[in-house]
Amino acid sequence: MTDDPAALFESNLHSLPLIARGKVRDIYRVDAGRLLIVASDRISAFDVVLPDPIPGKGVVLTAISNFWFGKLGGIIANHLTATDPESVVDDPHDRETVRGRAVVVDALQPLPFEAVVRGYLIGSGWKDYRATGAVSGVELPGGMLLAEQLREPIFTPSTKAAAGDHDENIPMSEVEDLVGTQLAERVSDTSLALYAQAAEHARERGIIIADTKFEFGIDADGELRLIDEVFTPDSSRFWPADRYAPGASPSSFDKQYVRDYLETLDWDKRAPGPRLPSVVIDGTRRKYREALDRLTGPPDQAA
Repeated sequence: MTDDPAALFESNLHSLPLIARGKVRDIYRVDAGRLLIVASDRISAFDVVLPDPIPGKGVVLTAISNFWFGKLGGIIANHLTATDPESVVDDPHDRETVRGRAVVVDALQPLPFEAVVRGYLIGSGWKDYRATGAVSGVELPGGMLLAEQLREPIFTPSTKAAAGDHDENIPMSEVEDLVGTQLAERVSDTSLALYAQAAEHARERGIIIADTKFEFGIDADGELRLIDEVFTPDSSRFWPADRYAPGASPSSFDKQYVRDYLETLDWDKRAPGPRLPSVVIDGTRRKYREALDRLTGPPDQAA
């Protein structure tokens, strides 16, 4: 367990009105068209926010997302503005709080589902496959192994669950009912393109991106934009390529480390979540930092 004063479990800014708290991010209103998003050090597992934060996690998530937003801008525009987060708060404590862990973004209308891309069969996809032979309605070959690579990445959207509830995989037809066929196909094609480019970059640095999830929003001109976070250890499964083998749950640079610990406990995966021992907190902190260093560093850094 941690009582590290450097850890930010939740922000409480004085300069701006709070409009929402997510599992990890706190959202403040800057003005009619912009929001300030602060990445806390909270960590969730099985859709439950755990009581112990991971010190520095929000800084790492912000750095990784900002890296990917810049690298993937040729595929789709995103929600970032050029505004320095420290410039929109006037309280010295607030400026210290947002430093390195916040972004100022355009306020967009989020789409009502999560866009998930899977390159490997793991997590809820594996559970669905074992039950039905398919994931989000996408039929897969028989006899596949846990963590096996798919013939090609697949788009498997999911619901956006309310706090404390679990996301559920849904078929493409349900997404089409929500937003229309044209927009649903645009989201699917864009998600697969983002995954392809990021997976290639990560592989050069010794990381397999097994799966990931995106969120998208619509701006005032009706254009689709990428929002929230991108290819972070919170939104993706990162596996070390040199230790990957199908048939077992691989070691990881993401919060699977926390999930694996929680699976050893007698816990019903509902709030409140259990406390984390210091060894799990410290291990998770190191894994997130290594993911940042590998992804944003030169290819030979993975050696």
